[in-house]
Amino acid sequence: MPVDDDVVNPSDNRPFADILNARISRRNAMAGGLAAAAVGFFAQSGVADAAKGGQKGPNLPRPDQGPLLGFTPTPNPGGPVPSISQDYEYQVIIPWGTPLFPGVSDIAGGRPASSHDQERQVGIGHDGMWFFADNGSNERGLLCINHEFGRNSHVLGKGFPDSLEDVRISQAAHGVSVVELTKNRGAWESSTTSRFNRRITPNTPVVFDGPVAGASYIDSEMGNDPAGTVNNCANGYTPWGTYLTCEENFNGYFGASEEFRATPEQGRYGFSADGFGYGWHVFDQRWDLNKNKGEENRFGWIVEIDPRNPGAAPVKHTALGRFKHEGIALATGRGGRVVGYMGDDQRFDYIYKFVSASNWKSMRARGKSPFSEGTLHVARFDEDGTGEWLPLTIDDPALAARFTDQAELLTYARIAADIVGATPMDRPEWTSVAPNGDIYCTLTNNRDRMEPDAANPEAPNSNGHIIRWRDADNHVGTTFEWDIFVLCTDILGKEFEFTDPDGLWVDPDGRVFIQTDGGQPTGNNQMVVADSDTEEFRRLLTGVTSDEITGLAVTPDRRTLFCNSQHPGNGDPTRTNFPVLNDEPDGKTVPRDATFVITRKDGGIVGS
Repeated sequence: MPVDDDVVNPSDNRPFADILNARISRRNAMAGGLAAAAVGFFAQSGVADAAKGGQKGPNLPRPDQGPLLGFTPTPNPGGPVPSISQDYEYQVIIPWGTPLFPGVSDIAGGRPASSHDQERQVGIGHDGMWFFADNGSNERGLLCINHEFGRNSHVLGKGFPDSLEDVRISQAAHGVSVVELTKNRGAWESSTTSRFNRRITPNTPVVFDGPVAGASYIDSEMGNDPAGTVNNCANGYTPWGTYLTCEENFNGYFGASEEFRATPEQGRYGFSADGFGYGWHVFDQRWDLNKNKGEENRFGWIVEIDPRNPGAAPVKHTALGRFKHEGIALATGRGGRVVGYMGDDQRFDYIYKFVSASNWKSMRARGKSPFSEGTLHVARFDEDGTGEWLPLTIDDPALAARFTDQAELLTYARIAADIVGATPMDRPEWTSVAPNGDIYCTLTNNRDRMEPDAANPEAPNSNGHIIRWRDADNHVGTTFEWDIFVLCTDILGKEFEFTDPDGLWVDPDGRVFIQTDGGQPTGNNQMVVADSDTEEFRRLLTGVTSDEITGLAVTPDRRTLFCNSQHPGNGDPTRTNFPVLNDEPDGKTVPRDATFVITRKDGGIVGS
């Protein structure tokens, strides 16, 4: 995904580097290395108990008590074609430009013919996704998939749009696709006739829910109705069967046709006159920061989509706060409250938690969304291995002195988090809740962290790490214990080495699936699987030149896993023609984001 290189956090909150250095110095002194550190944390968190036969996930017992990882790891040769473990095989489906409706052609290694076509084709920038099975089927269901971004050079074949139609093509390539998939004679197929197929783009009507709904902070100067979702990165899914898509680098799609001076609030979210160079504002004034003030506040939210109700408008849930949402992992906490863990993917930004006001089933029975009322918290990590969830509410006198009401506070949640003293982190990305209750979060890197010491020599942190914690009081408490699952610098030079962790999922047996987004020590970006108990790592899949491996979804039996190759070759047909598997790229066939369908050759659970 594109990275917003600016640092927009002006707070002097205690850097995570200070806390991590102190914590890991103590850890290493006591344990003498990464593996021993894991044992110490397992004793605190209860993971050891789970590994001896505790929780393994709902209705999905482990098939045996043998090792979690049994596959032969693949090397990472690099190059224009993928590599997968010899125990596995893959199929490639739904590349960018695949038709979703009758009468639309496949782009077939070219580019969209029109915005009308692209609105009816699978978008670009495949990222987070989830599979919604038909009545528990392992061979039929709906795949909801995010389309994070697509550079003009890739989508349009030029660096800047020349017309409103160019802008509409670019916009139509973004958003979300809902695709019906069926396994037929061993191969997965998409349908063009499903009544559930759907495209949601930056121009699709949306509605707002929660404290900011109806507030002036999301009024637009042009008076246009709320519409669209953009830069849809990672995701989540609810226990009631809906999809959550997360708006990340939304600031990059706005610009200004005249001199622009950002307000402090706009500056904290990284708005600028040029954005990321998409040029939408030149032909579509809705995206012009000078001509449609307030429109920018309509983005940066988590959006709920009902995959089985294509007529329902996507809902932006404002109680979850506005920031650069990477993803959301849900748990059901004490009292049946829904709890969501979220990362804000920018250097020196924060990790958040939302706790619903009451039991989610009760709220839905009363006609309320469980996301409509509740408390947003932000994390402070302390050097003794504990932490605190700091509530972001207008009841806090320090926040009441800055914000008029809860709606304003949530619209500028980053500023509220600055005020209460949250811990600045190294690009918090995907989160996942393990079956034993531990929460994991990938921290991809931070080239601007400049405080090294012998125990934590990442200065800058060019390699990244993964943190995990255990909340008190079954997810709803305000304190937690934490430790580091892996520091990527510690594993450089090992067979399974990886850096820049991004995509993340912990399966019901405790396997940790890790996907990377950044220059790897050798080869291409990859998907690695780890045993959360033994901390053994094995490489399952590598991508193609200049792509990102991202997105995780499974069938109910976990014998089929979906993941994505995003921006293969950065759109350059001289680097790769993926999903056309040419060892020598032909320089003409435009590479296309696409989805892998991964299975074990022996039919076993993926990752085993």
